[in-house]
Amino acid sequence: MKRCAFLSMASLEKFVCYDALLHAPLKRYGWHAETVDWRDNSIDWNQFDAVIIRSCWDYQNNPAQFLAVLATIENSRANLANSLEVVRWNLSKIYLRDLEAKGIPIVPTEWFHGLDVAALPPLFTHWQTPEIIIKPVISACADDTFRLTPTALTQQAKTLATLFQERDCMVQPFIPVIVTEGEYSLFFFGDEYSHTILKTPKSGDFRVQEEHGGQLQSVEPEAILLELSRAALAAIPEPTLYARVDWVRTDNGFALMELELIEPSLYFNMDAASAERFARVFAAGYFRGSKALRCVSAHT
Repeated sequence: MKRCAFLSMASLEKFVCYDALLHAPLKRYGWHAETVDWRDNSIDWNQFDAVIIRSCWDYQNNPAQFLAVLATIENSRANLANSLEVVRWNLSKIYLRDLEAKGIPIVPTEWFHGLDVAALPPLFTHWQTPEIIIKPVISACADDTFRLTPTALTQQAKTLATLFQERDCMVQPFIPVIVTEGEYSLFFFGDEYSHTILKTPKSGDFRVQEEHGGQLQSVEPEAILLELSRAALAAIPEPTLYARVDWVRTDNGFALMELELIEPSLYFNMDAASAERFARVFAAGYFRGSKALRCVSAHT
């Protein structure tokens, strides 16, 4: 039986994780999976046939160290998925500019290298919005994300200036439909569509993660969402084992919120066939090119 590591963190106590649902289907394809802490320096990665990045939901606190660990894995005998090249591209949300240049609609965004708080008030008028969102370009779990009115911006100006003094950040108009309708997430394994969920925040919040009280429901995606998602996937530097594409409805259709290729929750709990689908794609050899995508395909 081949060995697969799920790259995770020391404790998932404060998080909701569904990767355990992969163990049984992977076993049927000849794979034994175990969860390991990405910060554990004692691990010999050569003991694994594959390492799948899964619940590393603290990597944003030290992205350089995270990339160094992934480089060590990629230089071992283990196949890393998604690959280091993909992670480097997807690590900073600046990748959204690449997608926008290729015709993928995104939420309007201003990018800052070190935040100039004085540049923010005009954006309310520019976007004709009563609220804006500020977050780091390297972030996860809605960490250091602020939803601000002009008054709140004034009140928190010093905090924002200190927090983002030496960090790249992004500013967007707040999209109210996230509260009234929610955010759509489409899941793809290899180039195969799997399932879609709609995530809505709890009353009084705007964050859709379960850890913040967000609610989930399975939905059938509109045809345009599938079309847009496949266009976004086509812009990725190389094929991936998994991808989550997050969209929000706008006056003009839909806008991309995130293209999650590093450690997205894949919500296997929301589709009874999704874990089996993932395991089949993984074991059958979705790989076409780089070392990270040259997985053994003997177990079909």
